[in-house]
Amino acid sequence: MRPHDVAILLKIASKGTLPWLMRDLSIELFISPGEISESINRSVLAGLLAQDKKRLMKQALLSFLEHGLPYVYPQHPGPLVRGLPTSHTAPPLNKLIVSDEPYVWPYAEGIARGQAIEPLHPRLPEACLKDAGFYELMALCDALRVGKARERQLAVDLLKKRLL
Repeated sequence: MRPHDVAILLKIASKGTLPWLMRDLSIELFISPGEISESINRSVLAGLLAQDKKRLMKQALLSFLEHGLPYVYPQHPGPLVRGLPTSHTAPPLNKLIVSDEPYVWPYAEGIARGQAIEPLHPRLPEACLKDAGFYELMALCDALRVGKARERQLAVDLLKKRLL
């Protein structure tokens, strides 16, 4: 698995029951069509997508996010930068957690200042600004990557509601 595979899977999840094409994912995520295709194949091999390459294996994805993501793609907050809020600083966790330590994905056109969290894909902030549901899923994943125990548990609970 590569980091952007998680973003691709969660973009598929954000579409719910709407049909999607690899070409659409490529445009919406700013990832080349070849990378999308390779990612889909890796996700099938990992058991996160069904053999038909269309259906998410939601329980497997949730398990991977909860138990694997913090270890496979760990992140430690970096320097203060301008960017797009993530983790507990972004929706939906920002409604449940009040913190003086904002986390952001570095992004020149960002609306906030906080500690840098490296996104799973360089163009992720742009993609999230175009899809609020996808943004929430990605922010919850960052809470799993950098959050404390309470933040991680809240993120898991919210991911369950959204994915299952």
